[in-house]
Amino acid sequence: MNDKRHQELMDARSLLNELSASVRSSDLSNEFLIGARLRALRREQNQSIRALASRCSISANTLSLIENNRTSPSLHTLQLLANGLGVPLITLFEEDKPEFALVYQQKGQRPVMTFANGTLENLGEGLPPLGAEPILVTLVSNNNDANDISHVGREFIFCLEGKVICTIANQEYTLSPGDSLLFDARAPHHWLNAYPAPSKLLVLFCPMEARDQPAERHLGG
Repeated sequence: MNDKRHQELMDARSLLNELSASVRSSDLSNEFLIGARLRALRREQNQSIRALASRCSISANTLSLIENNRTSPSLHTLQLLANGLGVPLITLFEEDKPEFALVYQQKGQRPVMTFANGTLENLGEGLPPLGAEPILVTLVSNNNDANDISHVGREFIFCLEGKVICTIANQEYTLSPGDSLLFDARAPHHWLNAYPAPSKLLVLFCPMEARDQPAERHLGG
């Protein structure tokens, strides 16, 4: 056996030992830990599910199933995901344990995700969505029809700047600064800025199933 092959085997054994120790030391199931860790790493890098899946040559649906603990990924798939995220494989098995349930964000330092009609800024990035997920939405002018979406829980929209048309169950509501909407998010709905100036909204998704990911549903709208 040549030196290169011997070193590869030693590295593989070392990695498996690290993974086994990591899994044994966790109170959570292996699948739950990986799904939550994958989502956290992906969001830290501002990557959408579609973008990361494309980089890893897997389907977006497969990645969504892994993040939501609906399927157990193979070691090969985990290695593809680690490569796509630019992290060592062992990183996917590490659990973040923040000392305090607090998020402090200064203007201009929030992660921004871009979608067809504007941007989303997660005001609660770093904490799991426990009953409410605050999102800052900037909508650019767009006269094209937006696709309806729906998700579990309620949705609260408060207009901060500009104007926006919110369509809830085929009923249009025009929001100006200071106007708000609170509705059952199972009703088909979408946002649209048909005015020249950009609009800014404070949106709360609450409460919801974590696996439903309403913010990312809006990204695809």
